[in-house]
Amino acid sequence: MRRVRAEHEAPGTRTTTIWRSASWSAMQLAGPTQRYSATMESSWPRPNMRTATLIREVAEHMLAAADTAAEEVTASAHQSADYRAVLEDPQLVAADRRMNRTNMLHWLSANIQAPGTRVPPSMDPEILQFARDVVRRGLDLHDLGSWRGAQHGAWSMWVDGCFAATSDLDELRDLMKVSERSMATFIDDSIAALDEFVEQERADLAKGANAERHATVQLLLEGAPIGRARAESRLGYVLTGDHVAAIVWSDSAEEAADLDAAAEAVMRVCGALRRLTLNASTTALWVWVPAHVVPPVEVAEQIVADTPGIHVAFGRHGQDLEGFRRSHLDAASAQRMLARVGSTRQVVRYEDVALLSVLTADMAQADQFVADTLGDLVTADPALRETVLVYVQERFNGSAAAERLFTHRNTVERRLARADQLLPAPLAENAASVVAALMLVQLRD
Repeated sequence: MRRVRAEHEAPGTRTTTIWRSASWSAMQLAGPTQRYSATMESSWPRPNMRTATLIREVAEHMLAAADTAAEEVTASAHQSADYRAVLEDPQLVAADRRMNRTNMLHWLSANIQAPGTRVPPSMDPEILQFARDVVRRGLDLHDLGSWRGAQHGAWSMWVDGCFAATSDLDELRDLMKVSERSMATFIDDSIAALDEFVEQERADLAKGANAERHATVQLLLEGAPIGRARAESRLGYVLTGDHVAAIVWSDSAEEAADLDAAAEAVMRVCGALRRLTLNASTTALWVWVPAHVVPPVEVAEQIVADTPGIHVAFGRHGQDLEGFRRSHLDAASAQRMLARVGSTRQVVRYEDVALLSVLTADMAQADQFVADTLGDLVTADPALRETVLVYVQERFNGSAAAERLFTHRNTVERRLARADQLLPAPLAENAASVVAALMLVQLRD
């Protein structure tokens, strides 16, 4: 197996080295009509020397700004994506972002090594794992909107690079024709190879017991008609009575080894004796326990005390089939909210952040809400913001707030007076909005 090495060192940056296998494992995955072969490569038209030089120059320029370029490609892909279920899951969004980056770097690297040639698909392990996770969710990789969106974003940047590289119209025409053929064919080949891999994964998954469990849970979450007895038989979990759902996830695949232990701890801290657990992806578990109370945050934090990379989102308590469904949707909403605001908080309960979940649906509006509500208090001493938040949470009781903050009541009163000077409107006139804005700032901090 021959390995290809492509190196580029941008001014003022460290060398970026990308290794890719020239034989690529998809040779064993692709069928007769999609298989990338030596015959195809040899029949591919070669660019002239000047065009090859320009392609290499543009590719090196984009590779030097790989992080920015990858974010633009991903933003373009997500803007036009059809499968909202992918974009609503922070774990799948992160995996999709890595896939877009990997594909972009792979194509650029190949065009530095051999400008204008047909680039074989990148069957990077992370891309294959993303495909497996999508299959587990019952989704489909026929999400051509996302693929084409990524292609449009990459092509837009590439065109800018072409115009910067040459002003000669003949050179520009040939440069864009050759590179467009290479990029478009790379996307087509990648879709074909990954689609075949997904079909094989789907066939393998259908043979296992987990497939039936996943399918049953999806039906329940979608509110589709399914008999209770039949669903309970498939899941091995009683759907009558109380339910508390949780989503347990890790920051990386390396930390995912602790997920099952965290799920077990969720069961214990909720006072339950059994649980239903589904592998949502390589870095996330969906958990349900028959419990009637969601544990306080300070108690639940014991679950992740020794595992910094593990996070837990709890839904509200619910009952029967609707409670099973609603509690999970609550947990998913809380998880998405943390991702939107960029919070590193390890434990979150939906009931504590329900209002914030609504406020942060549009982050631009949420930022404006915080600025309008808090005014200069946003940039003031954090102790002032904490005092205001605790004071309202303690029902405007200065003594209780002082006790909780381990400080003197006079200190609390001085801080509140200073906060009133910084707020656009007095705290007493706008307490609910101030608390919501402070909680959002607190999450980000």
